[in-house]
Amino acid sequence: MTDPVRRREQTAGRDLRYPPLPEPLVVPIYDNHTHLEIADGDEGLSVAEQLHRASSVGVRGVIQVGGDLETSRWSAQAAAAEPRMLAAVAIHPNEAPGYDAAGTLDDALAEISALAARPRVVAVGETGLDFFRTGPDGRSAQFRSFEAHIEIAKQHGLALQIHDRDAHAEVIETLLRVGAPERTVFHCFSGDAEMARICADNGWYLSFSGTVTFKNSDNLRAALAAVPRRLLLVETDAPFLTPAPFRGRPNAPYLLPHTLRAMADHLETDVSMLAAQITSNTELVYGRWDAEPVTAPDTLSPADASHRGGIA
Repeated sequence: MTDPVRRREQTAGRDLRYPPLPEPLVVPIYDNHTHLEIADGDEGLSVAEQLHRASSVGVRGVIQVGGDLETSRWSAQAAAAEPRMLAAVAIHPNEAPGYDAAGTLDDALAEISALAARPRVVAVGETGLDFFRTGPDGRSAQFRSFEAHIEIAKQHGLALQIHDRDAHAEVIETLLRVGAPERTVFHCFSGDAEMARICADNGWYLSFSGTVTFKNSDNLRAALAAVPRRLLLVETDAPFLTPAPFRGRPNAPYLLPHTLRAMADHLETDVSMLAAQITSNTELVYGRWDAEPVTAPDTLSPADASHRGGIA
């Protein structure tokens, strides 16, 4: 297998220390959206080490998510080798205009469809619309790519993981117009309570990340309270969006208990009860992590510790 295909861009003065291990959960959960192909932090943690840390605090498994051809190939390959990992594959909405400008978007989408058929690939994502980083000139490519990913998910019977930034109305309109897959997840949900109710009315899942712990995220906490618990998921989006009280430091799946506990506190419910509900939800969306066997278990071992976030 390859070394990591990305290194997170560092900003001046950022604290690169990984936070300490949180108190382990009694009832285990899953991180349904993470990017372990992106190396971060000052410890050079391997993928195996990341997953060992996660296991030690009650994070049973992860969905490793691609955003272009390179990272989607990496994700599918990594999931084939690691029993605690499943994969999602897609062209990220901010990448779609570049493929389109090069005349290769259709070929890229065809490869995503082929990757979606591989064992232990359980979702198409992350796909959607992003009007924050991509201007009007790139929107037609984003819409074309999004609609193609929706069709790929339906063709393969997979879940859909949506990236939605500054495009709430347009994402919802697209899903209603073309027909959403049976299992549709709003990754890192960023809407308000009204949008959450619209999603719930359509049976779409809302996945909350560390942003729900931020002081200025009252809209997310209101959305959390508005959603039936049968539609809740939780994620890290690591190495980004580290939950409080470690915002800005490297994120990792082992920090997911912080987000879960903040959610339970806001909902005024027992942490273990919420964990049990979210674990059940996660397996309904993606299936069980042991549903398909790994094909090359020896290729992801603790021996890759010398690789900065990658797989040996």
